Amino acid sequence: MSSKHARPAHTSAALTRPILTRRAALCRCANGFGGLALLSMLARDSAHGAARAPHFPAKAKSVIFLFMDGGPSQMDTFDPKPRLRADHGKPLPFKPPTTVFNISDKLLGSPFEFKRYGPSGAAISDLFRHTAECADDIAIIRSMVADHSEHTAANYFIHSGSGFQGRPSMGAWINYGLGSASDNLPGFIVLESGLIPPGGMDCFGSGFLPATYQGTLFRKGEHPIADLQPAGGDRSGQRVKLDLLAKLNRGVVQRFGEVSEIDATIQNYELAYRMQSEVPDLLDISKESEATKKLYGIGGELTDEFGRECLLARRLVERGVRFIELLTPARKGLDRWDQHSGIENGHRINAQSTDLPIAGLLKDLKSRGLFDSTLVVWGGEFGRTPCAQFPDGNYVTNVGRDHNPFGFTMWMAGGGVKGGQVIGATDDFGYFAVENKIHIHDLHATMLHLLGMDHKRLNFRYSGRDMRLTDVHGNVVKELIA
Repeated sequence: MSSKHARPAHTSAALTRPILTRRAALCRCANGFGGLALLSMLARDSAHGAARAPHFPAKAKSVIFLFMDGGPSQMDTFDPKPRLRADHGKPLPFKPPTTVFNISDKLLGSPFEFKRYGPSGAAISDLFRHTAECADDIAIIRSMVADHSEHTAANYFIHSGSGFQGRPSMGAWINYGLGSASDNLPGFIVLESGLIPPGGMDCFGSGFLPATYQGTLFRKGEHPIADLQPAGGDRSGQRVKLDLLAKLNRGVVQRFGEVSEIDATIQNYELAYRMQSEVPDLLDISKESEATKKLYGIGGELTDEFGRECLLARRLVERGVRFIELLTPARKGLDRWDQHSGIENGHRINAQSTDLPIAGLLKDLKSRGLFDSTLVVWGGEFGRTPCAQFPDGNYVTNVGRDHNPFGFTMWMAGGGVKGGQVIGATDDFGYFAVENKIHIHDLHATMLHLLGMDHKRLNFRYSGRDMRLTDVHGNVVKELIA
């Protein structure tokens, strides 16, 4: 062989190396493409904690949902019905729809007095005399309708737009659409005060959205978030562990391509680490003025608990949290707002627990320049019937009302809402919405609109179709928008 055809000296060594098998080649290629996909997905998922631009200019930046778990009675709160008093004790003059119990057709007049407030002249029960002082700031919707009359399904429905378990809640959807404006706190926080609504934590879940969007529960007490603090208080050692855990998790992701769940876990651990510094200061209200504490009813026998929730909600808004939900305080002997008996006493105690704090929240948001950018929503999963229930046979002192999703009241304020108005109406008995019906899907569409999002464009591909909070329904209620 001539010298010009001689092989390089290293050729024989190269020929002796192990041949790349087909399995090895596929594995390397798969990991290579997986790595590219990982970079893209991690870039996308890293934006979970960052604020994102809305579809169009937003009027609201945050939402405070005052969830009146159990279903307040509309004809005893914000929808007066003189006909009920006139016909008290008479039978309902039409066949009622089937609800949950529906054991009586005897009409029950409201035991509460109504007065008109402000230039708008809105009639509000004496149960909410403090909230009534803000009548010109709120839009009362008397024609709400829902699809379910049983608590669990109704709770899923008002939170997620579906009566079935496992769909993303509106707080999760809002954080998916807008991202969080807070570096050290979750974008969706639930303030619990002793009661979790029927349906449990799935009411605040992320469903098929990444787990980073689910609600974080703040319980009452010294340590509101379970397992937040490191054992022994050693944050330096915890930092080393988290770094190692993140490295191991990313190694698994790069090897197997399972990105979303593991990356959500990494982000949640990192967020929890940052929250360890943020939460103690958040919960410390010692620097709030005595006037502010009094405004919220802090220190009051009935108002202290919910007053602290409302004050904390304002502080969370100031720190950029997108969606804050407040749950009804637990009261001994009361089943939330769900008074099938003893409605006069039960509704009065529930109102005394929440009325002053809610009014304080609205006034405080206004005084701090936060009202116009904070959407406040009040309401339960449904309303109550005009007919009486008296399980023990006592129609005089122990009477209540059944569930009613066919016509009930909610109200909205701030965040681009046109206050000082009453929208819609129910019939003379308060049973059915008869004017300008507003469905829960419409409520969700309107909330998203005020936050700068088109509910038809806020989609997530799941199980072969584009899913959204309003499903294939929902219309923005233009009358509500300032």
